[in-house]
Amino acid sequence: MSERLTGHTLLVSLIATPIRHSMSPTMWNESFAKKGMDYAYLAFEVGNEQLEDAVKGIRALDIKGSNVSMPNKQKIIPLLDELSPAARLVGAVNTVVNQNGHLVGHVTDGTGCMRALQDEGFDIKDKVVTLAGAGGAGTAIAIQAALDGAKEIRIFNRDDDHYATAVENAKKINENTDTVATVTPLEDQTAFKKSISESDIYIDATSAGMHPQEDVSLIDDPSLIRPDLVIFDVVYAPRETKLMKFAKENGAAKVYNGLGMMLYQGAEAFKLITGEDMPVDYIKSILF
Repeated sequence: MSERLTGHTLLVSLIATPIRHSMSPTMWNESFAKKGMDYAYLAFEVGNEQLEDAVKGIRALDIKGSNVSMPNKQKIIPLLDELSPAARLVGAVNTVVNQNGHLVGHVTDGTGCMRALQDEGFDIKDKVVTLAGAGGAGTAIAIQAALDGAKEIRIFNRDDDHYATAVENAKKINENTDTVATVTPLEDQTAFKKSISESDIYIDATSAGMHPQEDVSLIDDPSLIRPDLVIFDVVYAPRETKLMKFAKENGAAKVYNGLGMMLYQGAEAFKLITGEDMPVDYIKSILF
């Protein structure tokens, strides 16, 4: 890194909290080095309280783009100048492109998840999905799964600030796609367990399993785990969450973390910000 930083080096950022665990700096900086690009990628601990100042910093320092993660994906929207059609539909942003001070928000989480599942030989089309979580990642995944032809998406979320978002997501899906979407409070464990038992895939898009919730799993009933159920946890640090460990110990054969999703959402963001293709196969060899 030190050998290729110059007075002309362009900066890309990541703003989120917690974020020091992120593999994104490795992914982006290794891509820059591999392609000989005079860029650097840095992570900054930024929460909602510092977000407005951070966005001003993107403009003032001419940072070329930024990735955005929890808890800023929705809160950043009013601070931007424009949204892509997908970001407007999802109502969340995970990538900001700085076009000479004009900040455009995009969302790549949903396509990242779908491409990661395709890499594992799973096609969401005509499948029944149980999805936990309606934050930025959960919303993007729900919308993209519907656009890609899922048969049903059963969204579960705690009765908190994101529940209204879950209801709105289901409404958008039902009005704009052929997918049937429903929303149920996660507190209704009977419905949650029944849904998983009837689903082809369970996607956990919550922060359960991530620091400081390493000991949390939304599934703790061994009877829900079966060999043909695909289990996808968007968390990738730790590499094996409590959910993943529990699933494997109880007979699950198709259990995946969020590394693939991170790789492919990053590849799309890389293209948006730099105009170049990320060397995906090379990055896979490093991350996986």
